[in-house]
Amino acid sequence: MSSPASEGDARRRLHGRTAIVTGASRGIGLGVAERLVAEGARVVLTGRHEEALDEAIALLGPDVASGVAGKVDDPAHQAATVAHAIERFGSLDVLVNNAGVNPWYGPMIEIDLTAARKIVEVNCFASLAWAQHAHRAWMGTHGGSIVNIASHSAVRPAPGVGMYGASKAMLVSMTELLAVELAPDIRVNAVAPALVKTRFSAALYEDHEEEIADDYPLGRLGEPGDIGNAVAFLLSDEAAFMTGQLMVVDGGITLRGGVGDERVG
Repeated sequence: MSSPASEGDARRRLHGRTAIVTGASRGIGLGVAERLVAEGARVVLTGRHEEALDEAIALLGPDVASGVAGKVDDPAHQAATVAHAIERFGSLDVLVNNAGVNPWYGPMIEIDLTAARKIVEVNCFASLAWAQHAHRAWMGTHGGSIVNIASHSAVRPAPGVGMYGASKAMLVSMTELLAVELAPDIRVNAVAPALVKTRFSAALYEDHEEEIADDYPLGRLGEPGDIGNAVAFLLSDEAAFMTGQLMVVDGGITLRGGVGDERVG
């Protein structure tokens, strides 16, 4: 007979599943990882800095979390992380492509093309590469679920971060195509946050958070946990009939026409 504790574990939506979350040492990625662990998953985190990953692992618990430091667009890092997840936890059931960059702020017409290429390389091509590695190493045989973290700027023009938004729109299109290609055994969905309070986006809301929050029907900016909740749902069996979908998590700002200059997540 199973114990009450084990029965409780089994009721958690991601019990026994192994996830990779890229860019998860802080911010949205860490918020996602926290939620996945709360739902019973084992999680492998990636990030550029070993010390930050160690802090995140200590927070989550070293029995259910591990980390591999490296650059998200490095093929060797991608392959090593996937291999580590399978070796450490015995499977790779979930992939969350969260890591992203935005080295340019200003009109798209003026963007340095080196910066534009970097944005697309990290936000789009790296996400595809992680999906390829996961598919070849585990999901192609055993099935799984992928969630890509897009952006509100993928669905509404966002002056100042237009190239970032364009890359996220490409990521949404990739999500839809992969959902068709990988069905029925692998589901692929995306989440589009508006402005979420993280260090990555701090320059967009610091010193005028209350003013920006007033534009949102829900009266506040997003928190990493808000995105974690959405991701956990999409990865769970409760979303078993959903694939190729974009879940906009925006506090209602889309209803007012979207976020403008300096107000995009």
